[in-house]
Amino acid sequence: MGPLSGIKVVELGQLIAGPFCTRVLGEFGAEVVKVESPNGGDPLRQWRKLYQGTSLWWLLQARNKRSVTVNLKSPDGQEIVRRLAAQADVVVENFRPGAMENWGLSYEVLSRDNPGLVMVRLSGYGQSGPYRDKPGFGAIGEAMGGLRHVTGYPDRPPVRVGISLGDAVASLYGVIGALMALRERDVNSGRGQVVDVALYEAVFSLMESLLPEYDVYDFVRERSGASLPGIAPSNTYTTRDGKFVVIGANGDSIFKRMMTAIGRDDLANDPQLARNDGRALRSAELDEVIGAWCGARDLDEVLAVLDGAGVPSGKIYDVADIVKDLHYRARGMIEEARLADGRTMKVPGVVPKLSTTPGGTRWLGPELGEHTVAVLQSLGYDEYQIDDMRQRGVV
Repeated sequence: MGPLSGIKVVELGQLIAGPFCTRVLGEFGAEVVKVESPNGGDPLRQWRKLYQGTSLWWLLQARNKRSVTVNLKSPDGQEIVRRLAAQADVVVENFRPGAMENWGLSYEVLSRDNPGLVMVRLSGYGQSGPYRDKPGFGAIGEAMGGLRHVTGYPDRPPVRVGISLGDAVASLYGVIGALMALRERDVNSGRGQVVDVALYEAVFSLMESLLPEYDVYDFVRERSGASLPGIAPSNTYTTRDGKFVVIGANGDSIFKRMMTAIGRDDLANDPQLARNDGRALRSAELDEVIGAWCGARDLDEVLAVLDGAGVPSGKIYDVADIVKDLHYRARGMIEEARLADGRTMKVPGVVPKLSTTPGGTRWLGPELGEHTVAVLQSLGYDEYQIDDMRQRGVV
């Protein structure tokens, strides 16, 4: 059933930020009704690799959801959403600010008949401020939030992480905000509220001590490649067989164990290297020592020595490594789901792990409008009204 069993969620929006937020809620038992345009639905249905015409990403992103097609620009379609919201605990939307108001679907309107409603609003710049009306995707949030500036090598332009990280982080803040608002409603006031998540703010919140370092020391953190600036040793090194190993030996006792393990007792016992501030000043020297040691050994030997010394380390996995890894399977992070034609497909397991009410995959992303009739009937529409709306392009 899941810990969110009984919670009703309406998803309005498309692509990543809103749908990933509701995906997490649905994985833990919430009943998610995804409202899509009758004209093709969520564009994510056609993104990246397709299987028999449908995106594999879509099948994952929309798992455990029900699909209802509604034309939000139609007065009758807007009335359908108002009826859905009247029965919901949470509405999640990621349109540009002002769109919901233009459709007569503002929080003030939706909460009039449902004072306990929580609305999660995900956008590039938030619901207020001088940039609120600008379009903003996750990539722009990563740039404005400071992440892109520190990502990459100092002699090259900034680069991106290979996934839509800004959208995902904002989505998770949407989940957190929804759960906090539900908790406040159920324990304290009995009323819902708006959860306003801006993509750039979600990214900015991850930026550690970036701001106080600038404020106190006028220090602007720059790109540093694979190393972690100011924390040493922590870097990626190349082994003799051309593979890569990530090593984080930046704890005081860990550093000492590693230096002893690689035969550098002189460094292990150097008082200047006993704490991180001293090691940070000599990070280039330490990287050279560790790099030379790794470069003289194959990856398996490097990992064996470091594991034996209790030093956090690991190879850089690609997806083939992930699928083969025994720990992934032991933790239930590789699930098997069945496609409509009977083929099985691997999908990621659910995070976090709850001991008594874990989440899971009940079904993969639905066909466009697969649940329209059933949902509309649950709202009180009869078959003649539904057929009339279908003829007029409302659903």
